[in-house]
Amino acid sequence: MNRMIRLRSSAMLLAGFVCLAGSAAAVAQDGPGKGYAQIPGGAYSVVAEVRAKPGKEAELRAATLPLIDLVRGDPKNLVYFLQENREAPGHFIFYEIFANEADFEAHNAMPYVKEWFTKLPELADGGVKVMRMEILAPVGN
Repeated sequence: MNRMIRLRSSAMLLAGFVCLAGSAAAVAQDGPGKGYAQIPGGAYSVVAEVRAKPGKEAELRAATLPLIDLVRGDPKNLVYFLQENREAPGHFIFYEIFANEADFEAHNAMPYVKEWFTKLPELADGGVKVMRMEILAPVGN
């Protein structure tokens, strides 16, 4: 009987913690910096750069813009930003976060990514430069 009471108490305590954690997550999503809590320390991030060949800026932009919705629609993608240098049109920076390297490699194997890469020899000057990074989190997170 004592064991049953302890099990029930433990279950109720655990349920309380789950509710508190859920409430804290909901609050974090509504406040400044919302969304950061969803990115785990150690996540796999990529910063990539591609530059258009002279005169191919608009074509590379047109080929690249559809990636935004496609990549953000991938459930394994946590963050995806495509940026263009305001002072050098045709110079693009990609910022992507995945939970791990396997998720990133699966992303690179997607047909739309492979198709985009096939367009680069005609449009890009020197291909894509990639930095593979690790997301760091403050101690204790």
